[in-house]
Amino acid sequence: MQYIYGIHAVDALLRRNAAQIQRLLVQQGREDKRVAALLELARNQGVAVDRSPRKALDALVSGRHQGVVAETLARSAGASGDNEWEEAALLRLVDEGEQAAFILVLDGVTDPHNLGACLRSADAAGVSAVVVPKDKSADLSPTARKVACGAAEVVPFVKVTNIARTLAALKERGVWLFGAAGEAETSLYEADLRGPIALVMGAEGSGMRRLTREACDHLVHLPMAGSVSSLNVSVATGICLFEARRQRGA
Repeated sequence: MQYIYGIHAVDALLRRNAAQIQRLLVQQGREDKRVAALLELARNQGVAVDRSPRKALDALVSGRHQGVVAETLARSAGASGDNEWEEAALLRLVDEGEQAAFILVLDGVTDPHNLGACLRSADAAGVSAVVVPKDKSADLSPTARKVACGAAEVVPFVKVTNIARTLAALKERGVWLFGAAGEAETSLYEADLRGPIALVMGAEGSGMRRLTREACDHLVHLPMAGSVSSLNVSVATGICLFEARRQRGA
């Protein structure tokens, strides 16, 4: 079993993939409006609900569950949810999409909190899909889903075997690759992000890998006015995504 927890994450799962939920565990004594709305949604979706003491929920998950935990079937190796795509689906989206591609590539972000925060920003900015490598990257764990506040259930999440090969396939389809690098000469605010683009962000600390960096058409940096030399990857991602959103229009 896998446990998805938190009001927003469970709400999104109920709306998008209720069939995956075996039962919804709700803390005894929680009767506020947000929980009541979840209970009504669960009833409408035919999901069984059990009331459990807080200590029982605390024992199931390590994060702050807000009184709700969805018990789901653990995915088998290679299985995917509705929003977990293969590379072929990503390339079809680029080929057939009505709007210019707007893709976020995370090259080795391993902290599930950072992944969740990046997914939340990606959803808010209108990103077409988020791409990560299958190895040396955080997955859609319960922690990532909780931090994403529902975005993990709606933003297409693409795990690829070879990031460099995927980037090459995107370039063949007219997608411009913009990599974030502190040493880049061009500022983010000088870059033209209005067309089909993929924004590439590197791992915490080490940044993009060499082959990923070499695949990028342009490297851009965030102007830093203070004494710190870098930002958390999820913060930097949010800034870059919303500069692209600004240029592309609301």
